[in-house]
Amino acid sequence: MEGEDPKGNPSTASSHSLPPQAEAVSPADEDDCITTRRNSEETATHTNSMGQPSQDHQSEGVPAKTAATDNNQSQSATTMDNQAQQQPTESLSNTKLCGYLLKQGGPLKSWKWRWFTYEEKKSQLFYYRTAQDVTSLGRIELCSATFGYPLHGEQGTFHIQTPERTFVLKADNQEAMMYWLQQLQLKRLQHREQLTGESTRHCTDHQRPEGQGELPTRPDDFLPTVKTPPGLLGEEAANLPAPQQRAPLSNFSLKHPLIEIQNSVHSLFYKRSSQELSRSVFHLEAPPPWTPLNPSTTPSTTPYQTAQDRLDPRTPVDPPTPTAPLLLADPAGERSPGKGRSFPCPSPRIRRKTRGSSSTMPAALREAASDKTTRLQQEKHMLAEEVKAQKELVWLLHKALEAAQLEKRTCTEFLAAECEQERLELLRHRERQAADLQGRLEELKAEAEGLRASLAQRDAHVAELQENITLMMAKNHSKQEVILKLSEQVAACMADPRRTMSTTNGLEALTFHQLQEDTENLKDDIEAYKIQNKFLNSEIYQLTKLWRNSSEQEKSLMVKCAYLEARNCQIESRYLGVLRKLQESNALEPGQREAVRNLIEDALKGDLNDVLELNPVREHDEYGFKIIPDYEVEDMKLLAKIQALEIRSHNLLRQEAGVRPLLDRWAQYMGGRPADDLCPSPELKFLLRCGVPREYRPRVWRWVVRARTRSLRERHPDRYEQLCQKSLTSPHQASRQIQLDLHRTLTTNQRFSSPSSPTLQQLQRILLAFSWQNPTIGYCQGLNRLAAIVLLVLESEEDAFWCLVAVVETIMPQDYYTKTLIASQVDQRVLKDFMAEKMPRLTAHFEEHSVDVSLITFSWFLVVFVESLPSDILLRVWDAFLYEGTKVIFRYALALFKYKEEDILNIHDNVEIYQYLRFFTKTISDGRKLTNIAFSDMNPFPMKLLKNRRALHLERLQGELRELEAQQREFVTESAERKDKDLDTILVSEDDEDL
Repeated sequence: MEGEDPKGNPSTASSHSLPPQAEAVSPADEDDCITTRRNSEETATHTNSMGQPSQDHQSEGVPAKTAATDNNQSQSATTMDNQAQQQPTESLSNTKLCGYLLKQGGPLKSWKWRWFTYEEKKSQLFYYRTAQDVTSLGRIELCSATFGYPLHGEQGTFHIQTPERTFVLKADNQEAMMYWLQQLQLKRLQHREQLTGESTRHCTDHQRPEGQGELPTRPDDFLPTVKTPPGLLGEEAANLPAPQQRAPLSNFSLKHPLIEIQNSVHSLFYKRSSQELSRSVFHLEAPPPWTPLNPSTTPSTTPYQTAQDRLDPRTPVDPPTPTAPLLLADPAGERSPGKGRSFPCPSPRIRRKTRGSSSTMPAALREAASDKTTRLQQEKHMLAEEVKAQKELVWLLHKALEAAQLEKRTCTEFLAAECEQERLELLRHRERQAADLQGRLEELKAEAEGLRASLAQRDAHVAELQENITLMMAKNHSKQEVILKLSEQVAACMADPRRTMSTTNGLEALTFHQLQEDTENLKDDIEAYKIQNKFLNSEIYQLTKLWRNSSEQEKSLMVKCAYLEARNCQIESRYLGVLRKLQESNALEPGQREAVRNLIEDALKGDLNDVLELNPVREHDEYGFKIIPDYEVEDMKLLAKIQALEIRSHNLLRQEAGVRPLLDRWAQYMGGRPADDLCPSPELKFLLRCGVPREYRPRVWRWVVRARTRSLRERHPDRYEQLCQKSLTSPHQASRQIQLDLHRTLTTNQRFSSPSSPTLQQLQRILLAFSWQNPTIGYCQGLNRLAAIVLLVLESEEDAFWCLVAVVETIMPQDYYTKTLIASQVDQRVLKDFMAEKMPRLTAHFEEHSVDVSLITFSWFLVVFVESLPSDILLRVWDAFLYEGTKVIFRYALALFKYKEEDILNIHDNVEIYQYLRFFTKTISDGRKLTNIAFSDMNPFPMKLLKNRRALHLERLQGELRELEAQQREFVTESAERKDKDLDTILVSEDDEDL
């Protein structure tokens, strides 16, 4: 008997329980791999709607049920004999779909030979390691699968794509691949038609001419049907040895080791003879000659008895052979005899005997047999109806029994109650249950009514749509008729102009000829326009090519001109630098000094825009910062001119060298990413150090700020609006100081230069909201510059507020902006330590001339270089600062001193050194060089070392502050006790004498 394992794989209980007439078959294909049984199923008797046999089809191997002429009988017998020998030319739809294929799988995507067989009941394709295995390695669901093959892949490779995964298979050649694909399509179609209740006319065609071996061609076939190719296909391939792999264990399935062991143990346990081992479990021998049962011991004759044996009781009948009963029904649910049930087919000799006897059988005997079969079918139908009625009766009895048991249980509980109180409680409980059930019933009724109403609405809508469809179809039909009539008239007009002229509204011949001439003229015009269009296209192509060449030449000339202009600016800046050194030199004579002064005046009078400029120097950048700084001191005007020339030269040279590649790299990194999809990575860190282009900077800064303030913003999503309302209702004590500092914020920036600027109002609201956000700090001078720079970039009050919160509360150390500024003082001591390590010569130079760099660098750290660096370098510093933290401030502070180290070492006066340190940061124009110094020359710069130095100096500074506080308290105590008593005594005595 056939069953199914939990995975849906067909399996068998034991091969020894089968009768001698049937051979044990493979558990994966017991119901569809036996050729004899399949042929009997495919040629089973077709019945009409009354359950009687059809006149058009007869079961092969079974006596005819209707009267036919001797000629038809002989032809039928001949056809049956021929069909017994035409197994190689069977229809493709009747051939068992099985064979060897290469399957790609495993972590290495290697090819392994697998035996594939199709199971029709559930439309599944099982695969085994060999054809002799019992348990499958897996299956492929074909119900919702799609098939295809790559055009440029390996020969014979095709894909089966299911909702769960894609199987890559490869056949032996291209023909075998096309055969598998067509067969799988056909099996999928047959399974779908069976599920939808349609006829299986595409699967079998009993009226196909004898000897035809291909599938019938349907209108929807796109490719010719492929015949069954020889080789590793079909049931014959199961008897062949499995294809060998290159490596001995390459065909072993590492994914299913238990199944491999089970198949190996099964093959060893059920060891066959040498003849049986040489063939597959899919092979089937012809069963031994069938022996009819004794009519004295059976109520009805077997289907394989001839009509004469059934009607003549005097015919001697051999006693029944003591064998196991025949398998009259397939275990998988085969059909009944009246509805096409198949029986084990007798041997070919018995079939020929049966056909011979049926060919000489009188017509009366065949009619009697047909009547008896009809009567048996009717009895069977009545018995089936009776069984159905009995099943319904049993179901009703079961329900009645359940109700009786429930009632009995309730009565038992009621009688088992010890007192009346318990019985009343039990009754109340049952009443509550009844009320609940009644309520549920009402709800279900209401729901059913609602569903009915919805169904009625749907039906009405469907009916309305059907009416619309009918109207549209009618309109379409009428339009098609009109089109058809017009087409016929046009065709008639073109075929016979004379007849058309006489029958179409009395058109005159002259008019028709005129129309023909106009048509010919229009055709000539069309041809002329086509020729003209081709010429114009060629002309456009030539002009475009010339324009492209000229634009490339112009671009190269622009680059060359920019390079020459940059060189000119460099030479001029060097010339002015030489003049400046000559002006400062004391070795010149008065005449020479006057000549140098005249040259400087001439240079200062000349305008930077007098020369041909490809990209004129703008006065302000995109954020409103002034590009060329103004110096109030008269001696600094020459320095301003030199710096302007250096900035212009740098801008001209970096346009093609660094800006465009960096912009392309940022565009590639940011392309296709959502606004909040940036994640920390070495690539992002490198790009931030190189600088963020202006179009991507607000987005990157918002992401960094959200990452640093996510928890606080999730707890208080409307924090900024609440703080703004609070600052309006209750002014903060720092509001006056904030108002005073507003007009001293970024005075050289266009957006903060006007007192009535809306940017100043936004800055005021941000600072007031922060004063309420952090009461410990409130407001500190320097916060206005931090808020101003982030407001210029982010252009949003709320984003600028949260960025200020991130800088003060997350990035900077604690107590950095408090009243004591203790963390800021610690960083100045740490900076001096790093300068002594990285630049010992410069540190010794500062100590020699008693220069304290903290007087200059304190503001750098407090406002993160705002108003100390040019705007383009400043924003690049902030790009890395927001992502990496305060370590970037130390790197750039050291890089600034390293950048101008030689110039500072050449100054040997204390006052001049301080004067140079106040403005030297604004003279730096090469931001790429400064960045390379900060992140390359200053390495190694570990964050752990910075934290240790901060902790060390913080402890020392706190100790010094404690000593200072102790000295202050001691001084206050001594000053209170130490009063000049003598002077007070003298003054008192003098007053007494006066009295």
